[in-house]
Amino acid sequence: MTTLITGAAGFIGMHVAAALLARGGRVIGIDNFTPYYSLELKRARVAHLAARHGDQFAFKDVDFGDANALAQALADVKIDRIVHLGAQPGVRYSLENPAAYIHSNISGHLNILELARHRTISHLVYASSSSVYGMRSDTPFRVTDRADTPISLYAATKRADELMSETYAHLFRIPQTGLRFFTVYGPWGRPDMAVWKFTEAVLQGRPIDVYNHGDMLRDFTFIDDIVNGVVLALDRPPADDNQPKPGGFTTPHRLYNIGNNRPERLTDLIHAIEVACDRKAEINLLPMQDGDVYQTFADIDEISRDLGFAPTTPLAVGIPAFVDWYRKDWSQRLAATG
Repeated sequence: MTTLITGAAGFIGMHVAAALLARGGRVIGIDNFTPYYSLELKRARVAHLAARHGDQFAFKDVDFGDANALAQALADVKIDRIVHLGAQPGVRYSLENPAAYIHSNISGHLNILELARHRTISHLVYASSSSVYGMRSDTPFRVTDRADTPISLYAATKRADELMSETYAHLFRIPQTGLRFFTVYGPWGRPDMAVWKFTEAVLQGRPIDVYNHGDMLRDFTFIDDIVNGVVLALDRPPADDNQPKPGGFTTPHRLYNIGNNRPERLTDLIHAIEVACDRKAEINLLPMQDGDVYQTFADIDEISRDLGFAPTTPLAVGIPAFVDWYRKDWSQRLAATG
């Protein structure tokens, strides 16, 4: 089986590619190295995959938001399945550069749907986000809850992706699974996320910015648990029985929450980082940022029932794993490159 992974130079994309390659699959990775965060980190992820998996892994530098470039890059490539993880991430950045989100998350998603349609792909798994739930007071967040009040453009684009996928599943019977990720962290993570930013600041003796005065909750999910869920979903495409249901017909499209099913206070995250770093954090308390939500909490009953997904990594295990990687791997890379 050959799997196309978009965003292969990204955090989740690299780990999913590694998991599929480790069990003998072939992976075609694409990414266009947007400078939203460290290009050195993105290139290091691709080099990490190439060094360990040789001929099983091929990489193409291409912008999937450009339909012509995507078609040309993959013209002679056989693809069985797609894991579409590439996107313009970040809630706050969507306030500064909204056009980037339309290009990558709307036009880009459409281009991947068209690719799946014309290549007769057996299954398309794509990344959505817990951000689609907006500012909710009732928890946990359930897939059956309404998701029509996004409070950031990023969230709006992810909800639009889900709706486009539903349409393509209905019209062209493309089996699809959308995964609403909840605050993913771990080794090789993203520098714009709290776990990386807080760890880096604590180790360097700099203050950390803590929004809403620390009164926030997040369903932090370790990367190994996320990868397990993505692979479980990929291996089990939804059936297409095309049978009537109330309000219409069934489509081969499903949505799942994929989280740790355990919201943690931001102050508890900071404490776990302090323990792992063996240093106290200097905290700069700030008001809530525009586009942020107060809490996230994944109801994972459906993905657990259907796919057997069961996260196993608490903060007390995941945070030391990230800090250890940051100290022993990433810091040494930076030192070696000057």
